[in-house]
Amino acid sequence: MTWWVHSAYESGGTVLVFSWAFWVIFSICLHALAHGWAAIANGDDPPRRAGHKTIDPLVHMGWMSLLFFAVAGIAWGLMPTDRSRYRNRRLGRGAGAAAGPAMNLALAAVTLALAAGWAWACETGRIAPAAQTAENVERFLFIGGFLNLVLCAFNMLPVPPLDGSEVLSGLSPALDRFFSTPAVRMYGLLVVLFIFWSSVDAPLQRGAARAAVHYVDLVGSLLPAAGAGG
Repeated sequence: MTWWVHSAYESGGTVLVFSWAFWVIFSICLHALAHGWAAIANGDDPPRRAGHKTIDPLVHMGWMSLLFFAVAGIAWGLMPTDRSRYRNRRLGRGAGAAAGPAMNLALAAVTLALAAGWAWACETGRIAPAAQTAENVERFLFIGGFLNLVLCAFNMLPVPPLDGSEVLSGLSPALDRFFSTPAVRMYGLLVVLFIFWSSVDAPLQRGAARAAVHYVDLVGSLLPAAGAGG
């Protein structure tokens, strides 16, 4: 099995390796923070008391997650919550679980819009960076948007321990009992690992790439043409 850093470097050089590492770590931290903010808004205090209201990757991911990411490309984040403290346990649970993927979706929208704006500014002559710099910045922003679309879609899969199963558990007591079964949680984790290590998620990644391109094109089409408005 080829080391993911080597594969990324071979296909996209230093820019791809740096962009992928930055966006994975940054996006996971904000994903976890979104869970914490949603929990606090619903009356839960552990995220604040545990010192998780920070962007520090060591707090949200820990050395084990960072080590796994460096070696195998697998990473995760954790946010301590206590659902018994929620003012609205069912809706609060669903909203809290959905907050992480929603943050990824928001990050994707912002970074892809920035990619479109950067490309537009370069093409219309409003800024004039070196050609390689222009390409690298656009690639960095596009990778951020693409990755966050993948993270959003992946985390919303209805498989424990992913957020999709938590959202459904908050909506249905029967599904809550099903997803809380130890065997279901164990097999769910195996399914998640299988999806990650196999090509099962390839359609998801292709869909995210197409969505990212269409969104960038849409934002670009809304910007004035060269010379318009001075």
